[in-house]
Amino acid sequence: MQTAFQITTSGQGLYEFTREVALWLRGQGDGLLTLMVRHTSASLLIQENADPEVQADLLAYFQRLVPPTTDPSMQYLTHTYEGPDDMPGHIKAAMLPINLSIPVAAGQMRLGQWQGIYLFEHRDARHTRSVAAHFASD
Repeated sequence: MQTAFQITTSGQGLYEFTREVALWLRGQGDGLLTLMVRHTSASLLIQENADPEVQADLLAYFQRLVPPTTDPSMQYLTHTYEGPDDMPGHIKAAMLPINLSIPVAAGQMRLGQWQGIYLFEHRDARHTRSVAAHFASD
């Protein structure tokens, strides 16, 4: 079973789409869910979904770790013609996962109580990101 989830972003940040995945899996059996973001400047994370400060802190950390190409510390970068956030977006996507594997039992993801699935957008502009999903049942 396969599908793709479309996630509309409005700039850098974490966008949860756990509910959409759970609805798609409802009624299925046991198996393994694989998700893969189909872009080179976004990532996928399983992260806490109870306190929004977690997402804000993660965003702030990665913005500080990999600033835009306009920052003097990034002057060594040569891929700059797609904007000051593009190459940093590629770097962040190289550092973070672009795919996830999640066990499924009786049609429900085996996530922890406070875990959610997030697309981590690394670009400033609005995008529609595609996440490919594949569910393989036992």
